[in-house]
Amino acid sequence: MADGIVWRPALKASLMLAIPAAVLCSGLIPVGQSLGILWIIGAAAWAVSLYSKRARPGWLPMGTGARIGLVTGLFASWLTLSVNGISLWVGRFVLHQGGQMDSLWQNEVDTSLQASQQMVAQMGMTSAQAAESTQFSRALMLSAEGRAGIALSTFLGGALFLVLFAMIGGALGARWLAQPRRPS
Repeated sequence: MADGIVWRPALKASLMLAIPAAVLCSGLIPVGQSLGILWIIGAAAWAVSLYSKRARPGWLPMGTGARIGLVTGLFASWLTLSVNGISLWVGRFVLHQGGQMDSLWQNEVDTSLQASQQMVAQMGMTSAQAAESTQFSRALMLSAEGRAGIALSTFLGGALFLVLFAMIGGALGARWLAQPRRPS
């Protein structure tokens, strides 16, 4: 308890609420992913509220709530990454949907590069320079390394997003949900 947090009840509350938040933030439930910010903020705030009721620390500063929210966010982001990775693996190799995934990715790349080529042309690049730039981007995005890099950066960006908003939710939970104890 060096930093004022009794970690055992804090970890229990964080893990208990990070699991449903991670499932809701992953791609398994279509509506859940669009409301991911609300799920993770609510889970972290609720974890702080549960912690304040179990550990009875008295006054709970927002920094403590942010640290509990950080732990909740780390749990939730790790679980979300795991669920999304397993879901992609199952879709590609178990359900044999690799061709469908590849064609969707090809369409995304084509759409993205068409928009990029239009922007480059509007900026005044020659059509030869724009075509060369587009071909390089296309080759990179369609290579195995490029696809893996884009997927990894997308997943890691989402994980950082979850951790950040969990910290905000934890701080807000400490501010509004943790009941200050009156001295008796």
